[in-house]
Amino acid sequence: MPIFATARREILSRPLFSLVQSALPPLSDTESEAIDAGNSWWDAALFTGNPDWNQLLAIPRPILTAQEQAFMEGPVETLCAMIDDWQMSWETRDLSPEAWAYMKAQKFFGIIIPKTYGGLGFSNFAHSEIVRKIATRSVSGAVTAMVPNSLGPGELILRFGTQEQQAYWLPRLADGREIPAFGLTSPEAGSDAAAMVDEGIVCRGVWEGREILGIRLNWHKRYITLGPVATILGLAFKLRDPDHLLGAQAERGITVALVPTHLPGVVIGRRHLPSMQSFQNGPNEGHDVFIPLDNIVGGPERAGQGWKMLMSALAAGRGISLPSLSAAAGAFAAHTTGAYARVRSQFNLPVGRFEGVQERLARIAANAYLLDGARRLTCAGLDQGNHPAVISSILKLHATERMRVVINDAMDVHGGKAVIDGPHNYLGNHYRAIPVAITVEGANILTRSLMVFGQGAIRSHPYLLQEIRAIGEADGTRALAEFDAVLWKHVGHALKTAIRAFARSWSGGLFAPAPRAGRATRFYRQMSRYAAGFAFLSDIAFLTLGGELKRREMLSARLGDILSELYLLSGALKRWEDEGRQDTDFPLLTWCMDNGFATIEQRFAEIIANFPARPVGWMLRLFLLPYGRRRSGASDRTVRQCAAIILEPNPARDRLVDNIFIGAAEEPVARLTEAFRLTVDTQPIHDRLRKAKIRDWRSAQARGLLTDQELAQLQVADKAVADIIAVDDFAPEELTGRPVTHALADAAE
Repeated sequence: MPIFATARREILSRPLFSLVQSALPPLSDTESEAIDAGNSWWDAALFTGNPDWNQLLAIPRPILTAQEQAFMEGPVETLCAMIDDWQMSWETRDLSPEAWAYMKAQKFFGIIIPKTYGGLGFSNFAHSEIVRKIATRSVSGAVTAMVPNSLGPGELILRFGTQEQQAYWLPRLADGREIPAFGLTSPEAGSDAAAMVDEGIVCRGVWEGREILGIRLNWHKRYITLGPVATILGLAFKLRDPDHLLGAQAERGITVALVPTHLPGVVIGRRHLPSMQSFQNGPNEGHDVFIPLDNIVGGPERAGQGWKMLMSALAAGRGISLPSLSAAAGAFAAHTTGAYARVRSQFNLPVGRFEGVQERLARIAANAYLLDGARRLTCAGLDQGNHPAVISSILKLHATERMRVVINDAMDVHGGKAVIDGPHNYLGNHYRAIPVAITVEGANILTRSLMVFGQGAIRSHPYLLQEIRAIGEADGTRALAEFDAVLWKHVGHALKTAIRAFARSWSGGLFAPAPRAGRATRFYRQMSRYAAGFAFLSDIAFLTLGGELKRREMLSARLGDILSELYLLSGALKRWEDEGRQDTDFPLLTWCMDNGFATIEQRFAEIIANFPARPVGWMLRLFLLPYGRRRSGASDRTVRQCAAIILEPNPARDRLVDNIFIGAAEEPVARLTEAFRLTVDTQPIHDRLRKAKIRDWRSAQARGLLTDQELAQLQVADKAVADIIAVDDFAPEELTGRPVTHALADAAE
């Protein structure tokens, strides 16, 4: 070893090694397994502080194959037509038997299962598109289709199962002979799934008439989607071997096994009713349920690897299923709210002309654009073979939060139309479903404060994980050597990042790197500026706070917000590029970028103001916000342009609301769509009458200003609008289920 390197290691690295070792807590087994599950992707590029935007733009645009497109236009459309969401939610509390049978026959439960096992073998993008389309019709219908294809026995068997498990179970799951559910959450373990007390004891028992080595299971699970109808349960539990039948290790750790629900001791509980959503969900228990060791997913050698398997598989639920529900909500809200704001008039003006309403319309439209861009980018990454756990956490958190925003805005614009429940209320069930999406697969509060940056920093930072693993190395000499090798790479990276952050902030990003992207080039320059600032801020937080940063949840959450905005905005930029740089979409992109940049600067300012070491906070201001916060969000002009996109038929609107279910002519959304068309078509007639200051159609006709055909057009449009504005009402006995008594009637009088 050169003398200089030896001296550096002994004089500089050794004291720093001791300092870092005392400041950073070692990774727990659970944390280590979670970090090893999946991989980093575009998040790692953002963490460098100097992402290569050409690498982003080179990612292939996700597209459907001919077979996938045919499935969308055929079975998916047919299934949507079979679903009556009002009837499901308030009467049957379930899909119809015909819909269940159709989903099985058309292999909706085998979307991701390869054709060699009898499944459809579709891409992640097709999976997402299918869920998104169904969700515009029914959230419960979409959940029923998506759960077997995301976190469940199917994906776990496909990725980790033995050949025997794959050959037996995958064909049965694909054609619906088996209905899967996954048992993870228990009363004792919600977001902290590692705290589960469900256990399996290795023992000998009788299986199919002979004594074998197996597992005796006891568990209590709840919130299990498809649990009430499941025939095969993927069960997570802690495996123990107190008699050392497998070896010296008594505590084997979290394990996942396949448990047929017909076995003695399995108790399928009653149903939950999650926010009035009618998808099958409920608790289940097991009391001394015996299964062979071969029922462990992946076989006995996979005992204790359940947590890593779960974290890896969870990327599908977080990266595909919930973002697809959220993107569906965005597109559906944009279509219905834009149309309703156009047909509904107050003070002789469409309500969409009022600027207060336009603010909400713009936020709906731009968030719909952002959500679908991020969804498509993530699907592209998954279809390249990535399993980006940090990005999946970002998508789960921010897609569902934006779902909440767009649906709340849609409710506000619709007013009483969306408040009064009934078969013609097309928004109410989307509104009620929001808490489910916010809560499942990692509650958003903890995902934001603990996971996005907490895991993202370790997974995605160029050097941090290597440093943590070096200080955890048992061999002291080897540990110091590994730490020394990576430390100085980190130092060099940090110095470059500091220079980039300083130069790009003081220059306003004017000279920051950007691809040739037409009108969007300036946005890339700002993204480069903020990425450098984020990377510098992250390094400073690690350096000054060390392991304390894990406990500073509000600081960690704000850092996670910055990383999340950078990723979501990357998706919006990629969408604009993939769709051919459509000028008519540019206001939507501008709204996303302007508001995203304002959020980033706000988080910078909050971190600076609350940084524990105040001198460090003052220094950060010089590097990140030398001129203070300059971003305030989208301009009023941009807001009006975005609102206008969904208030009139146009290609930008078509792209934004593509692939939503409209339904037959008598369906509420179809009637709204027709009223929207008629209102726009008759607008020139209204304009002519308004210019002549005539409000009575018969008078206009008598004066020759209105033809018979035009009068008929106006009457048809007027009737269509009145029909769509009308709300449901019920006879008292329909709501109570019994006749109204005379006493009640007399009291009412």
